[in-house]
Amino acid sequence: MNNELESHSRAQQEVEVKPYTSEKEQVEHVNDIDVAKGHAEFKADAMEAEKMEHQMTVMEAVKAYPMACFWAFIMSFTIIMESYDVFLIGNFIALPAFANRFGILNEATGKYVIQAKWQSALQMAGQLGALIGVFLAGPLTSRIGYRWATLVGLGLMNATIFVMFFANSLPLFFVAQLLEGLPWGIFIANAPAYCSEIVPMRLRAPATQVLQMFWAIGSIIVGAVTYHYNTQLGTNAYKIPIALQWMFPTPLAILMFFAPESPWWLVRKGRLDQATRSIERLGRRSRLNAGETVAMMRRVIEHESESSPNYIELFKGTDLRRTAIVCGIYAAQNLAGNLIANQAVYFFEQAGMSVDTAFALGLITSALQMIFVMLSWILTTYFGRRPIYIYGTLFNVVMLFALGIAGSLKQTTSAQQAQASFGLIVSVIFTFAAAPVSWCIIGETSSIRLRPLTTGIGRATYYIIEIPCIFLGSYMLNPTGGNLGGKCGYVWGGTALATLITAYFCLPEMKGRSYRELDIMFRRRIPARQFEKTVINAEEDE
Repeated sequence: MNNELESHSRAQQEVEVKPYTSEKEQVEHVNDIDVAKGHAEFKADAMEAEKMEHQMTVMEAVKAYPMACFWAFIMSFTIIMESYDVFLIGNFIALPAFANRFGILNEATGKYVIQAKWQSALQMAGQLGALIGVFLAGPLTSRIGYRWATLVGLGLMNATIFVMFFANSLPLFFVAQLLEGLPWGIFIANAPAYCSEIVPMRLRAPATQVLQMFWAIGSIIVGAVTYHYNTQLGTNAYKIPIALQWMFPTPLAILMFFAPESPWWLVRKGRLDQATRSIERLGRRSRLNAGETVAMMRRVIEHESESSPNYIELFKGTDLRRTAIVCGIYAAQNLAGNLIANQAVYFFEQAGMSVDTAFALGLITSALQMIFVMLSWILTTYFGRRPIYIYGTLFNVVMLFALGIAGSLKQTTSAQQAQASFGLIVSVIFTFAAAPVSWCIIGETSSIRLRPLTTGIGRATYYIIEIPCIFLGSYMLNPTGGNLGGKCGYVWGGTALATLITAYFCLPEMKGRSYRELDIMFRRRIPARQFEKTVINAEEDE
């Protein structure tokens, strides 16, 4: 009996000390449990999607995302228009019909040449327009998306070609190039960002490297057309190559109208259902779980600020470092010998080649560039971005100084051929190593939220550096200017060496890293040379 009374007493005490829980508090407690459970499931889905991307091989990724590869290919095709026009103006300077119509007589050679100031002006006009275009592209894309921003650019491109086609003076050509540069800025800012966002991790390198291939294709088309017309002296010799620009914008606009929007952009806008449908359009449903992929994207984006992105943020906190890398990579494209490739035909002429041989060598250079860009896909599959960039730039530094030495020797036939050979090698190896891997780095470095603005400001840096470099390059090669010929290799070798040293200390290795991992490493301020060794666990968010 006493034991029963003691048990009853203890039971009463337990009842008395148990806190009272209202019905509202019980509901809130259940909701908290559901939220925690939902968050755990959401994170598990995100981790599973990221794990699948890490485990995919390149071929498995292609099979899982065939349409993502197709749409990356179509978006990259927009770069062909800037490439075509950049090389077209460079070839026009060496084209006899254009020089006879708009040039002045060089009494030393008895040939007409475009004055150095107009050479520089024509080649920098498009870049100046593109500089304006990239600043428009960032806010425009952040607001209406990659797809519609590209359609706006294609419509504008169709209109501005008219100005160039009917231009009958060098000032009008300058204005035409300036106007055409506006849509270039939109294309070049959007293409690497869109391509890197619609494909899985394993395909980021080849998807962005396609941009360099189309740059080479544009130069091949120009080289073939101007090679055909270099012996003709009528206006058709430059009017027809201008008119051929119209073969690109309209077909591309039709295709881009049906393109899916970047799912990352849709998730940023909170349009999760549309993001899911976009992923399903990009990949095979049987090989992927669109819901898990959206969860992976949300996991990354939810750690970013919810405010509207603006240019000021690019220069604050850890985003400053990411912006500096993108801007540095873009700037380096002009400082490591790329301008020799853009002025290849004119360079070959100044190296002593005949006009016909110079145009033939320019066409050969462009064809080799396309082949080596495709070979670079194999290179980036097995090697990291950092070693490819550093060793590729180092090789070009050596070749550029060798070019300078060849230009300093007595100008015999052998010396001229050596200059042409070194110029060709620099142009081709640039498109095998540093140039294609640059697009991978540009597409991977910035945060998702600021990506349209970062690629825009990065390309703006490219043009800001390129404009004075064009003036310098044209002056160095022009017989009415510096007339340096191959000795320009000393100048470009010096600038390439500066980019090589900077890259060694500042360029991190980002191969095989998810956007979450890259965000964490940049937030932790991991030194560039420690990125490859750093381990980020699947559970970590900060």
